[in-house]
Amino acid sequence: MTRYWMAMIMAVTFSSFVHARDTIVNIPLQDVLDMPEAKEQLDGSVKFILAGNAVPANAKLLETDVSNKKTNAVGKTDEFACRWAALSALKSFQEGAKRRGANAVVNMVSYYKKNETKSATTLECHAGAIMAGLALKGQYAKLP
Repeated sequence: MTRYWMAMIMAVTFSSFVHARDTIVNIPLQDVLDMPEAKEQLDGSVKFILAGNAVPANAKLLETDVSNKKTNAVGKTDEFACRWAALSALKSFQEGAKRRGANAVVNMVSYYKKNETKSATTLECHAGAIMAGLALKGQYAKLP
């Protein structure tokens, strides 16, 4: 019986340490595009346009897609981990655009847990103690 009570006391005492951190980090899209890794992995053939920015009127809009990426955040700043996850999402969109014959992803919004957050300049990322991740939703397009 004593072991039971000791286990209960320990569980209650340490339960406060178990709560997951979920810090919202807004990353400017341009900061991601300016990363040296982005210049290596994104070839410039696909343009990324966040919702709130103008899309040419004669753009041919194609299907909508979602990219949900996570990265290990251990030993990294929230900002660095979020930029890395965002780069992975953009790379995924670039590959999807090429498969569809598109040259842009437009009307992009943050889509974490299927909640849309629109910004003309930033992407919303969620950082925890172990992982950081973001989800983006955008529409493939053929720009003139």
